[in-house]
Amino acid sequence: MFSAKFTRRLNRYTPFAVLWCIFGVTYTIVEYGILGNSAIYPATGNQYSFSRNLGYVFPATLLMGLLQGYIEMVWLKKRFQKSALGLKIVTKTIIYTFLIIIFLIVLTVLNSMSTFNEGPFGEHVMDEFMNFFSVFAFWSIVYYTGLGVFFALLFSEIIDYLGHEVFYNLLFGKYHKPKEELRIFMFLDMKSSTTIAEKIGHKDYFKLISAYYSDMTNAIIESYGEIYQYVGDEIVISWKADKGVENNNCIQCFFKIETAILKRKAFYLATFGIFPEFKAGLHMGSVTTGEIGVLKKDIIYTGDVLNTAARIQAKCNTYHSKFIVSKAVKEALNPNANLQFSHLGQLKLKGKENQIELYDLKQKVTT
Repeated sequence: MFSAKFTRRLNRYTPFAVLWCIFGVTYTIVEYGILGNSAIYPATGNQYSFSRNLGYVFPATLLMGLLQGYIEMVWLKKRFQKSALGLKIVTKTIIYTFLIIIFLIVLTVLNSMSTFNEGPFGEHVMDEFMNFFSVFAFWSIVYYTGLGVFFALLFSEIIDYLGHEVFYNLLFGKYHKPKEELRIFMFLDMKSSTTIAEKIGHKDYFKLISAYYSDMTNAIIESYGEIYQYVGDEIVISWKADKGVENNNCIQCFFKIETAILKRKAFYLATFGIFPEFKAGLHMGSVTTGEIGVLKKDIIYTGDVLNTAARIQAKCNTYHSKFIVSKAVKEALNPNANLQFSHLGQLKLKGKENQIELYDLKQKVTT
């Protein structure tokens, strides 16, 4: 129903909205526990109503959380991408705290307008406004919400470091007990990476890898892929079988990455003096998925399919192919006249009777 990019963005906005609602509703309940049935705020003399405050706080914090999520993901995250984690969080907390002050001004005025049935510049509205913003009560709210923003940002960064799928799976204990799944794995590797590193130097090579992975991001998102591992210049992308086969996502991912990198050819040549090319192997099979680790938790996959996918990718050099898929993947894909499969041979696996049929895959050029 929704695109992969929209779904991912919505999933990234949601934690901000949830945390804002939790902090807002918690503050309102604590305030009620202190003031009880009082009709006024003792510090300011302003009108107090728990039900009215709760009615305003929930939608207001929900909206503010979504707004922070939007600003964070669309604007600020890119601008602070290369900053240290501590500096990034503190600076953005200050920016958001300024926005919170504006938000509280608007919320207070709206609340007073509802209480006194006056316009925003009515006498009683302005009196309550000045009363509220001239006492410690206001600044305590600013401090409380600023603290909420800080933890929301920290929470967001933790999710990014772990990966969204890993974080939520760990949070809800999806793989606390190992499960068997049918998954598709793509091992995608940069060609001649050792030669490139020696030619441009390891520092520039790291920058190249960083740009290279960054340019793949949208293609992976749009094809519903999950990044399982970065291993030097190799990236491992995974799909649950049904999601990978749907609309041929697992192979469209490769072609979308190819298109995205090609569009940036001028950048790579101007910046590094080379254009990175890559090759990939794709295979499908059963894996056992589960949590592992004591000092550091992670979710891993175990099974022959990973080793086989890696070996299929290694065969790209043997067959001078950019993209090799196994027969299991070929037979699972939806029929598409734009796909051109060429049989290459068999991959012989030690200790296995059944060999893996390999196919070179290309998109037909339409004129």
